[in-house]
Amino acid sequence: MAIVDVKTDITGNVWKIVAQPGDKLAEDEEILILESMKMEIPVASPEDGELIEILVAEGDIVTEGTVVARIKA
Repeated sequence: MAIVDVKTDITGNVWKIVAQPGDKLAEDEEILILESMKMEIPVASPEDGELIEILVAEGDIVTEGTVVARIKA
């Protein structure tokens, strides 16, 4: 098993956290939703695994490449 960092692709505001630590995630399943330029952009799990940590809160501003969550794959 490996710990996988989930990173953002864009700069934006954490609009909504969809998944919680302990949730089993499938590849491409939403973890949270960013808002940028009035658009909602999902941040998804890069592979199957268990969400072990969320590193941001709703309302936080993140930049491209920010680690927002970790999963155990």
